[in-house]
Amino acid sequence: MKKSYLNKGGFTLVELLVVIAILAVLAVTVVVILNPGELIRQARDSTRISDLAALNSAIALYLSDVASPSIGNAAFCTSGALTKGTKACTASTSTVVTGTGWVTINFGGISSGSPLARLPLDPNNGSPNCGSGADACFYEYIPNSASSTYELDASMESTKYAAGGGSDVETTDGGSSVTAYEIGNAPGLSL
Repeated sequence: MKKSYLNKGGFTLVELLVVIAILAVLAVTVVVILNPGELIRQARDSTRISDLAALNSAIALYLSDVASPSIGNAAFCTSGALTKGTKACTASTSTVVTGTGWVTINFGGISSGSPLARLPLDPNNGSPNCGSGADACFYEYIPNSASSTYELDASMESTKYAAGGGSDVETTDGGSSVTAYEIGNAPGLSL
């Protein structure tokens, strides 16, 4: 009589626990290295940079196309009453492009029509702790109608785009603030 041995091809409980432990360590390592929270903050900062660039282009088009441009004289921001330097901004979350939004320019006055369907809002508008030196995430518009100059500001919240980061835009933008991204046509961006 021949003995037949059954070959059990399964894994032991210890082997399964070892594999699960290795996978858990790898998963934790990947999460720590990739830091999904920082990646989300970087994506919002990219949106901020893109929004302000589009708005800056629209304002430049307005100033070059309209015979008697009116850019307003009051500073507005999209969240809370904040102050940059000596200029306080009034909160407005209106995104209309008819001159009554948080940017007080009637983009409909451009001969080809408004290049923007609506004014952008900060992707994390009003949230606290938006970057170094900022109380909240917001966009700010500071005009000087006498000289037709303006400045657009936003705070960066990721370590990549904030002051001292690998792609720092706050201290390399040519502006007067090292805790905000500034863009516009005001000399030294010091409005």
